[in-house]
Amino acid sequence: MTDVESVVIVDEIKTSSNDYTIGRLTLNKPKALNALDLEMAGIMLDALQRWQSRNDIVAVVIDAAGEKAFCAGGDIVSMYKSMVEVNGQIPAFLETFFETEYTLDYTIHNYSKPIVVWGSGIVMGGGMGLLCGASHRIVTETSRLAMPEITIGLYPDVGGSYFLPRLPGKSGLFLGLTGAQMNGTDALYVGLADALVASTEKNNLLSAFTEYSWSETDEASLAASVSTIISALDKPDSLPSGNVEPNMSLINELCSPGSVSEIVNAILSADMKDNKWLLRAQSTLAKGSPITMHLVYEQCTKGADMTLADCFRMEANMSCRCGESGEFQEGVRALLIDKDMSPNWKYKTAEDVPQDVIEHFFHSPWTKENHPLAGL
Repeated sequence: MTDVESVVIVDEIKTSSNDYTIGRLTLNKPKALNALDLEMAGIMLDALQRWQSRNDIVAVVIDAAGEKAFCAGGDIVSMYKSMVEVNGQIPAFLETFFETEYTLDYTIHNYSKPIVVWGSGIVMGGGMGLLCGASHRIVTETSRLAMPEITIGLYPDVGGSYFLPRLPGKSGLFLGLTGAQMNGTDALYVGLADALVASTEKNNLLSAFTEYSWSETDEASLAASVSTIISALDKPDSLPSGNVEPNMSLINELCSPGSVSEIVNAILSADMKDNKWLLRAQSTLAKGSPITMHLVYEQCTKGADMTLADCFRMEANMSCRCGESGEFQEGVRALLIDKDMSPNWKYKTAEDVPQDVIEHFFHSPWTKENHPLAGL
């Protein structure tokens, strides 16, 4: 039985072999582009934890209602309201939200059963957190992936500190600084997706899961079975042209100078010719938060040598500091509340941001023992 009114539809699909079941989580706020709120994250985490210990659950599928978006990000409007209420302090709501969201993302990364994410349509911010940790990440010809937090004075969280520095060359730093969008071809190239299939294939995927003869249920066998099922799905009639791979030499060149200010200036002053993708990336960076520019650079530098758990703990520190700093609040106000698209950032350029301001974002509000993610 499912509750179709729920913000996440939790379903269990019996397979033809009867002894085995597919868990299915469907994000169900299509009008809000399935933006992840606290209730949704809690429902998903609870279901995954219950299914983890059940021998009959052989795989989990995470998808979303509607064609437009898998998940366009986190519920930043609720975050904004909580920041306004306790102006200049860390809102308790933010602490709870990030603890739940990051625990969910970490659980997906470390799940002992295959998790398939159907990342069709818009996959941004919090949606990337759900996609990136899955064992089987599917994108389609309609997928648009990005970490666009530079526009709201936050930074690419949800594990971005871990996965961005591990992308090819300097592409992770570039994508984090510019919020540049990737299509399915790009996602495959940088390693953030495992399969590119036709957007019409979701029902065929689910049918194949239910009809498959599940027998060997050890972790490796289940993963291989899921890969076999996915490999049989139809590809799109035409593949989107990639933007990251053809521009890798330029991306590496622009992101190689020694400091964040030099890198930002290199990107902003580069001649992007008539390349629409590069011009849009340049424009997004130019309008973005100078504080975020530093946070992206620091998280990529630090995260490159950190474990996934330590990355999430660092991000909990950073995100809560963003909640008290005012920059994140101002970015959301300009984009989604007043919609004037004119954020009044605290500093005009990356050079203007004092180093001690950036260091504060990495200073934990908690002791090591009291950290909300101490148990990861």
